[in-house]
Amino acid sequence: MPEALKGIRVLEMTVAVAGPTAAHVLGDMGAEVIKVEEPAARAHVPGAIPPPVESAADRRHNRVVNFNELNRSKRHLPLNVATPEGRRVFLDLAATCDVVIENFAPRVMGNLGIDYEDLKAVNPAIVMVSMPAFGKSGPYRERISYGPGIDAMTGMSHLTGYPDRMPGKPGNFFCDQNAGLHAVFCILAALRHRRRTGEGQYIEMSMLEGELQFVVPAVMDALLNQRDQVRLGNRHAWLAPQGVYRCAGDDAWIAISVADDEEWRALCAVIGQTELQADPAYATSALRQERHDDIDARITTWTSVRDKLEVQEQLQAAGVRAGAALNQSDLFRDPQLTHRGSFSWMQHPEVGAFPHTPAAWRSRRGQHGAGGPTPLFGADVDYVLRELLGRSEEEVAGLVERQITTYEPLGWHPPD
Repeated sequence: MPEALKGIRVLEMTVAVAGPTAAHVLGDMGAEVIKVEEPAARAHVPGAIPPPVESAADRRHNRVVNFNELNRSKRHLPLNVATPEGRRVFLDLAATCDVVIENFAPRVMGNLGIDYEDLKAVNPAIVMVSMPAFGKSGPYRERISYGPGIDAMTGMSHLTGYPDRMPGKPGNFFCDQNAGLHAVFCILAALRHRRRTGEGQYIEMSMLEGELQFVVPAVMDALLNQRDQVRLGNRHAWLAPQGVYRCAGDDAWIAISVADDEEWRALCAVIGQTELQADPAYATSALRQERHDDIDARITTWTSVRDKLEVQEQLQAAGVRAGAALNQSDLFRDPQLTHRGSFSWMQHPEVGAFPHTPAAWRSRRGQHGAGGPTPLFGADVDYVLRELLGRSEEEVAGLVERQITTYEPLGWHPPD
C-alpha cells in the first residue's frame, strides 16, 4: 500500500474525468480520499456493463467500468449538498480534511455555500483546488466544457487528423488526464508550502491553459513565422518516411519513423529496396518528403504480408525506429508491461479482478500501484458520518430517511 501521503485526507466532489483522475492519483499515493456524490447518481446506468461475479448482487451502478477505473483508492459518501443538512455535513467533513477538489462550473460551489471562503472559515489551513474549464475570470468564465471542447479551443484538434479531412479529437480524454495530473502537482506543492508556513490556499487550475502547453511549438510557429501549422496525419514535418503501415491480420499496423539517412539505408535493406540506398532522388529527408507516397507504397508492400510484432523486431534490430500499433487487448500480453506490473489487479466485490492503470512512477520503497479497488456506492456512509463526524446511529438514520444520504442510489430498484 503506498504511504507517501499517509495522513492526508482529501474531500473530492467532482464529475467526469479530470477531477476523479486527480483524486485517485492522490489515493494511489496513500491519501484517504472521500468522494462525495449525489444520492441519485448512477441510478440508471447506460452502456455495456460487465456481469456481476458469481454470488454478487446485480447492482449495475457498481460495475460501471470507466467509473471504477477513475474512482479507485477512495471512500464513497452520497450526500445532497444542496440541502442545509447536507451542506452542514460537507463543511463538518471539510474541517477534518487537508484538501478539497472540485471541477464544477465556477458558480456552483458558491451557490451551494461551500466555496473557498466557506471552507476556510471552518478550516483555515485547507488547500482547495478548482478545475474550471476556462478559469474563473474572463469572458468564458461561466462556460462549461468536456475535454473534446477544450481540445478544439486550444488548437489541439486543428493539429489532429489528416490534411484532406476535418480536425479530429485525440483518441481519449487527453485534456482531462492532463488537467488531473496538473492538479496533483499543484496540490503537492501547496501541501509542501503549508508544511513550511501553516498556510492553506486556493488554487485555480484552468483546463484550457493546462492543455495550451501541449501545442506550444505550433503557437510559436504562428507567432514568430506567421504560419499556422496544418494536419499531417501520421507524417512528420521534416522526417521522412514516417507513417503507420498495414501489416498482416485484421486491423494490424506498424509505426515507422526514419530520423536520418543512415536509418533510411537500413530500412531499404530490410524491406528489399536496396536500389534506393544510393539513389540521389531519395538521398535526403527533403527529397524523400517529395516522394513520400511512393515510399509508403513500397513499405506497405513489405509490411502487409508480415506480422506486426515480427516487423517491429526486425526493423528495431536494424536500427530503424518502429513500433507495433497495439490494441487494448495486446497491452495485457506486452512483455514490457507484464514485467513492470503496469496493471494493478484489484479484486472488486461485484466485478471481480479489475486491471487498474496506476501512475507511471516507481519508488524504491515499493510505493506504486493502485491503492485499492473502487468502493461500492454508499459503502462508507457509516464510516464518514459516525466514525469521522461522530453522528449517532439515530442521526444517520434520519439523514437516510430524509434522503440527505443513502446506501443505494435513489431511484434504483433491484432487478426482478
